Amino acid sequence: MAIRFQAPKLLKNLRYFTRALNSASTTSISAVSPLNFDEKPEPTIEKPAANRLGSSVLDINDHEKLFSLLSTTKLTRAAANLHLAAVEPLVDFGIWVMNSRLMDIDLAREVVMCTVRHSFYEHFCAGESAPEATDCVRRVNDAGLRGMLVYAVEHTDDVSECEQNLQGFLQTVQSAKSLPPESASFVIAKISAICPMSLLQRVSDLLRWQQRDPSFNLPWKLNNFPLFSDCSPLYHTLQKPEPLTLQEENELLSAHQRLQKLCQECLEANVPLTVDAEDTFVQPAIDYLTYNAALSNNKAGKPIVYNTIQAYLKDAKERLFLATEAAEKMGVPMGFKLVRGAYMSSESKLAASLGFDSPIHNSIQETHACYNDCASYMLEKIADGSGAVVLATHNVESGQLAAAKATDLGIKGDQKLEFAQLYGMAEALSYGLRNAGFQVSKYMPFGPVDKIIPYLLRRAEENRGFLSASNLDRQLMRKELMRRVNAAVM
Repeated sequence: MAIRFQAPKLLKNLRYFTRALNSASTTSISAVSPLNFDEKPEPTIEKPAANRLGSSVLDINDHEKLFSLLSTTKLTRAAANLHLAAVEPLVDFGIWVMNSRLMDIDLAREVVMCTVRHSFYEHFCAGESAPEATDCVRRVNDAGLRGMLVYAVEHTDDVSECEQNLQGFLQTVQSAKSLPPESASFVIAKISAICPMSLLQRVSDLLRWQQRDPSFNLPWKLNNFPLFSDCSPLYHTLQKPEPLTLQEENELLSAHQRLQKLCQECLEANVPLTVDAEDTFVQPAIDYLTYNAALSNNKAGKPIVYNTIQAYLKDAKERLFLATEAAEKMGVPMGFKLVRGAYMSSESKLAASLGFDSPIHNSIQETHACYNDCASYMLEKIADGSGAVVLATHNVESGQLAAAKATDLGIKGDQKLEFAQLYGMAEALSYGLRNAGFQVSKYMPFGPVDKIIPYLLRRAEENRGFLSASNLDRQLMRKELMRRVNAAVM
């Protein structure tokens, strides 16, 4: 029987969220005030003075120091690719081509693939195979960073493909194991690659309906943490769903077993597994499978299974709080990766088509506030001796504020705190955090070019969106290249 935790209506006891990362002073990005609950807020950590984002804990203005371990060739190629990715008409044209019928013409497809391979693919991806990816991790590690190995397969509805994808993930774990200790920080997995997408949708529908009607019986449901809060979106399931068939129950059991096998491999390799978040219409099932795996494998104070929370969702803080509190009550160490989110367009379109408000925050300021509050909460948990977090952010201010609070709490070198950025993006923030003494990882996808196109399309969209730090990177890289040119001439 599953243990149920009651979601408090207003979460008035969410004391950690009142200890905001930043005060209410204004900044060039956004001011994020602590939440207003009945309990008196704890003192907040002041922001770095005068909006100098490179001041205090992080220094991201010294381009010579930031890029000291990067060759001029690497720096030049990175600057060129980021400049191309910032040209919106070019990005729009590239996205159109990738989704057009031109890709059905062999010659056109070959030309496009060749262009992509020698530009964005080489910049944002770690290689086509696991050996190429491990070589890339070694190079990143030489620069003082760590690597998150990402076998970049997308969702499937084919059971045989689920088995093939599992083998790919298992090989990724073995590759991480072959690397120097601590150079590979995590292995990343997508549940929709090892469990049919249609089944994830069916399970999510049933879980949502049980949230509406607690008397609704799910005989297959295993012990778990809370999956919903009072403000979680339930509009995806408008009618009572049919129970799982015997075949579907068997397929769900197989998905549990695939994930369990992957977790065991990670345990033996001593490399944590992080499960990526996906669209909200399947996220309840992903959370369900992930938390069940955490209950089985997260022991001895060290989480081996991490879940991902997307802070652009309106229910993100409450779900994080409820799952964390439940894990503590059950004595299970739980790790989370915090991201802002990657499915904004599809989420808003789906909600609008069904006549509901988007599950995404109404403004970028609200998303920043949610991310910073969640980060603050998890940093407090680590300081109290529980929990673990990967702060995956390209937002310079969020990185600065989290670094300042972690330093204030005395957890800068704690093994349960990791910062992360995508490979090829937010280089200044990554190296600034590294120079300040934090553990920093790069999210490093690998796979054949044609298989990794969906990932690249998301990066193209993201690079011009609110998550991007590429403008700062381009400026600093340009300055460093000019410095090197002038030094060579002199």
